[in-house]
Amino acid sequence: MARQLRLKLQSERLASLDDFARGASNVRAAMAVESWPDWIGGCLAIVGPQGAGKSHLAHAWAAATGAYVADGSPDDISGIGNRPVLIEDVDRGVAQETLFHLINVAGRPGGGLLLTARSRPAAWISDLPDLRSRLNALPVVEIEAPDDVVLEGVLRKFFRDRNIRPPEGVYPYLLTRMNRSIPEAQEIVRRLDEAGDDGFRPITRVLARQILEENQQLDL
Repeated sequence: MARQLRLKLQSERLASLDDFARGASNVRAAMAVESWPDWIGGCLAIVGPQGAGKSHLAHAWAAATGAYVADGSPDDISGIGNRPVLIEDVDRGVAQETLFHLINVAGRPGGGLLLTARSRPAAWISDLPDLRSRLNALPVVEIEAPDDVVLEGVLRKFFRDRNIRPPEGVYPYLLTRMNRSIPEAQEIVRRLDEAGDDGFRPITRVLARQILEENQQLDL
């Protein structure tokens, strides 16, 4: 019964720039993203480590602007028209001709191109001289590993999305023991929700300790 009630109440919320948790580690990146459509050349690259929140920020922008989330393949962008485009993990491989085309058209009215990666564009592989010069000139903003302010903000959001209100003491307990990663925060909240429902248990520091210990065992 507890799980059935929780699933009925749980809201499936889209990413939102208003809900994006901000702190010293990401506020410059958030402000840069929000400055669209005034990006130089219509382009912006967000770079930072895994789990820092690049995807959360990028998809919040995509939701706010109606951007097309592309995979970077030539077939994927055919017929998208003049609209903003998001491509993630560009440093892991994107069709170079596609990227070159999108950069060239990004500055048109109604357009825009947001890219995410772990490394700066100057380090991305390119065999096309014209693309190389454009990558070297791309505006870049860095996002750092999330600090406590950001992690607490995303924990609260993930709990709120599941209609859970844990005791305030749960937050500092998690922050001092969890990995510094937004996906990790989301996974912890998911597992706390499931564990609480399975055993009809409240979300407390005791349950949080159990979940964190299980996570550590899984990482071994």
